Amino acid sequence: MTEATPDYRMSDGARDGAGAALVRAVDRTCEDVAERGFAVTPRFVSRRLVAALAGELRRRAAAGAFRPAGIGRGANRVERNDIRGDRISWLDAHALSAPERSLWNALEGLRSALNARMFLGLFSLEAHYAVYPPGAFYARHLDRFRDDGARVLSWVLYLNEHWSPDDGGALRIHVGESDAHDVRPEGGTLACFIADRFEHEVLPAKRERLSIAGWFRRRGPW
Repeated sequence: MTEATPDYRMSDGARDGAGAALVRAVDRTCEDVAERGFAVTPRFVSRRLVAALAGELRRRAAAGAFRPAGIGRGANRVERNDIRGDRISWLDAHALSAPERSLWNALEGLRSALNARMFLGLFSLEAHYAVYPPGAFYARHLDRFRDDGARVLSWVLYLNEHWSPDDGGALRIHVGESDAHDVRPEGGTLACFIADRFEHEVLPAKRERLSIAGWFRRRGPW
């Protein structure tokens, strides 16, 4: 039984069960990334944590912490809502809330497991919240800057409740010349893929679409 504390916190017994579930989720994710270069893992984290993270996102939005996402970086950064229509808020690893720290720890566990299995040299991670309003999308692209190979593995964790196929908003991962894998953005699902291998896009949704997205990074030079 969970304690009468915030939703992401559990009693010792429930925490042990959640820990075992996370280990299994990490193992499945590593296996799929190793075999095909991408993974889609439902229930990567608990519904309690998903709800707590969605609450953190709402609090940030109410405080005005979100800004339009851009494409490119530095002097080449531009805002183009005909290419990308989400709003984002970056996480600071040194100023995480308790739910954000729980997710960060889970992702660090995944990073270590991927390194052990695939020798990817993943050194750190970065993350931001993302909100897509109804009708917004992100055109097909590759997650790599032309002059920077630090981002090795892209990932996204969805924070949406009761998402149906009719709601749209799928992440479409292009896995071949004429083949694609669509990921429904259901809360708790983690999608990750080799950043420089798979072009991908976010399809328009009929309702607001919430997530945390980011990258596992390696040290340069590349």
